[in-house]
Amino acid sequence: MKKTNGGFTLLEILVVVLIITILATVVGVHVAREPGRARAAKAIAQIRIFTTALNVYRMEQGRYPTQEQGLGALVNRPVAPPVPARYPEAGYLESRRLPADPWERPYLYLVPGQDGAPYEIVSYGADGEPGGEGEDADISSAQL
Repeated sequence: MKKTNGGFTLLEILVVVLIITILATVVGVHVAREPGRARAAKAIAQIRIFTTALNVYRMEQGRYPTQEQGLGALVNRPVAPPVPARYPEAGYLESRRLPADPWERPYLYLVPGQDGAPYEIVSYGADGEPGGEGEDADISSAQL
């Protein structure tokens, strides 16, 4: 009876490394071609997180933060009136730092929002200016 080792041969390992390299290259090239789409998806995800946190804030505090308090009210207890009586020690987001949009600019928090909404959260896209198309298009909670 012949005894066999349970390890892999060098050729098998090289084939697996080659396959992983090919897959990583294909994925990397695809992502590199569309960084604008990836940034827009990140902005949409962040706006949805803000929306959820704002709804929890409203349930606990009885109102949304004012425009003066801004989105910062989700990470630090507001000092501008109306000051919440029962503000959670950890805030309303996972981080104690308010994230910027994917283009490293602050999100706008507008009260009231479009069409009678209680608020609106906006990123002006890659150009940082209202309006635009493609990567420069505005991303708003009113459109989600």
